[in-house]
Amino acid sequence: MTALSDEQGFSDEPGFSDRFGPVDEVEGQTRPAKSEQTRTLILETALRLFQENGYDRTTMRAIAKEAGVSVGNAYYYFASKEHLVQGFYDRMADDHRDRFRDAVAGRSDFRERLQATLETWLDVAAPYHEFSAQLFKNAADPNSPLSPFSRESAPAREAMFAIYADVLTGSDAKVDAELAQMLPELLWLYHLGIVLYWVYDRSPGAERTRRLVARCTVLVARLVALSRFKLLRPLVREVKDLLNEFLLVGPAKRSGTATRSGTVKPQ
Repeated sequence: MTALSDEQGFSDEPGFSDRFGPVDEVEGQTRPAKSEQTRTLILETALRLFQENGYDRTTMRAIAKEAGVSVGNAYYYFASKEHLVQGFYDRMADDHRDRFRDAVAGRSDFRERLQATLETWLDVAAPYHEFSAQLFKNAADPNSPLSPFSRESAPAREAMFAIYADVLTGSDAKVDAELAQMLPELLWLYHLGIVLYWVYDRSPGAERTRRLVARCTVLVARLVALSRFKLLRPLVREVKDLLNEFLLVGPAKRSGTATRSGTVKPQ
C-alpha cells in the first residue's frame, strides 16, 4: 500500500495491521494488544493537550508529536480531533457506568439512585472541569459533531439512556406506563441541564452543582411519583406528546411518530 501524507490520515507504517489483533496472554490473564495501548496513549495525550492549550489551538500534528507517533498513525486511530472528543465521551460513559453500578448497588429508592448517578458523573468529570468550558463552545454548535444531540454522539448518548433506564428499573418507583418509556431520555435531558450548570460553576469542588443536584432530584422524584395518579394522566399525556414532538431524540422518539395534531402513533 502506498503511504499517503500525514494530513490525509493514513500510513503503512509497522504496527497498523495489529489494530484488531488478539490480546496477549500473560499468566492466564489478558492485556490490551499494542494497538489498543497506542490508541489509549493518543487519546490521553490529546486530552492533556486540550486542557493545557485549549481545544482549538491543539492540532493533530501536536498530539502525534507529544505522543511519539507519526501524524498518519494518529489519524489511523482517530480520523479527526472531533473523533478524539468522541473517544473522550465514550471513556466518560464507560467510567460513569462502572462507578454508577457500585454507587446504586443495594439501593431501591428512586431518588437515591438518581442522585447517586448524577453525583457519580460529577466525580468522573471533575478532572476535566476546565476543559469542559472550552469544549462547550464547540459542543453548543447544533451543527457540530461534538453536540450531544449529533449523530456522531449517538453511542455515548445511548449509553446514558441505558444508565438512566437502569436507574428506573432497579428502583421501587411506580411510574405511569405512558411516561415510563420516555423517562430515561427525560432524565438524560435533566442530566444535560445539570452539566450545563456545572460547566459554569466555579465554586470549590463544584459544590453549588452538588447542592443543586440534591435539591432538584427531590423534585424530579416527586414528579415521577405523581405521574401514576389517574387525576394527572391527561396532563402526563400532554407532556408526553409535547416532548415527543420537540425534545426527544433517542429510542422513545423512534418508537412513535408525531402527527400534525401532536398525538403519537406507534410505528
